Amino acid sequence: MTARWRLLAAIFLGVLALAFAAAWIWWILRPPTPGPLRLTKTSFSALPGWSTSDPSAALSSFLRSCAVLTKETAATPMGGAGYAGTAADWRAPCQAAQNQKTGAARAFFQQWFVPVEISAGRVENGLFTGYYEPQLRASRSRHGRFQTPVYGVPDDLISVDLGAFRPSLHGEHIAGRVDGNRLVPYATRADIDAHGLPSAPILFYADDPVAVFFLHIQGSGRVRFEDGTEKRVSYAAQNGQLYTPIGRVLIDRGALTRQDLSMQSIRAWLLAHPAAARSIMEADASYIFFKEETIGDAKLGAKGAEGVPLTPGASVAVDTRLHVLGAPYYIATALPDSKPLRSLFVAQDIGGAIRGPVRADIFFGFGKTAEQLAGGMKQRGRLYVLLPKSVAARLAPRTDYPATMP
Repeated sequence: MTARWRLLAAIFLGVLALAFAAAWIWWILRPPTPGPLRLTKTSFSALPGWSTSDPSAALSSFLRSCAVLTKETAATPMGGAGYAGTAADWRAPCQAAQNQKTGAARAFFQQWFVPVEISAGRVENGLFTGYYEPQLRASRSRHGRFQTPVYGVPDDLISVDLGAFRPSLHGEHIAGRVDGNRLVPYATRADIDAHGLPSAPILFYADDPVAVFFLHIQGSGRVRFEDGTEKRVSYAAQNGQLYTPIGRVLIDRGALTRQDLSMQSIRAWLLAHPAAARSIMEADASYIFFKEETIGDAKLGAKGAEGVPLTPGASVAVDTRLHVLGAPYYIATALPDSKPLRSLFVAQDIGGAIRGPVRADIFFGFGKTAEQLAGGMKQRGRLYVLLPKSVAARLAPRTDYPATMP
């Protein structure tokens, strides 16, 4: 071999080694990616902080879910990936919960349930965020500072549950409007901001477009009118457009850093840059339509996707393509101030950004403290589901669900 060929061979091997090293580093450092949903049976003694937690609020929350679960026919599947059995499996725990004192909540859950850890692929620690119930100032008529409309459901909005057509699409929905004999996409946020929405009733006018945008993100809120009366507005429908987190948009544009990102920093940026705020908010094409309700029990939140009022600190939103409304989920994570959070919740809501196996959005309630907690909540942790003993008995010690589940 000539010196020239030896040099070329050395260069080739060097490039190959660098490529291999780069690929290895990418494999090690790449962001965690969800794989098949994995369920592993465990014990209450293995749950971090279970013995010192207080599941009494979760028991009250579970009772509200039982009012929905017990109306289902016995053979009705509990949805999600199919790991939670049928409605029949949940009737005995729900019946027992009716006569259970909240002070004995821990004993109740230990008697009727088995904890199962949820994991997926390389995701060892899930992502836990928070939401809350904001308050808006509003008027029934458009005048002065009250210029931003909040809409009810449009007459021409068509919502489609794709799971009704294909079981593999359980939990997936689309929305649009009929044009001739075709279903076409509905107007985006930018379209609605620019042209209004004649097909939808205007519930009221708010005094702050940024506050209305965050109402869309949270999904429900409370409204204080000029005359001092208050109402609750809750999620009624969505335009079918994909949700885009504007925090990601602000990071991509160099306006905020990932380290500084929070609901509070996003709000502060929007208020400080009114000329650019509208275009940033319109980067999220998703748009929410609302319905008015009475406040009812002020200690509870609006009704979630399950149709029951949310309990502060005891209700979560989950991905119902995978998980089950009405089921108890134990979360071991931390609050924004790094204090440990080890608590039992009940899945009673959904959210456009709540996607994936080890993912939950914690409802913190109403008020300034709830806003601060929800705005800063973006923590890693572990997720468990509590399954009735009859369901857990049929579950293998470790069960992987198909990787086709998103």
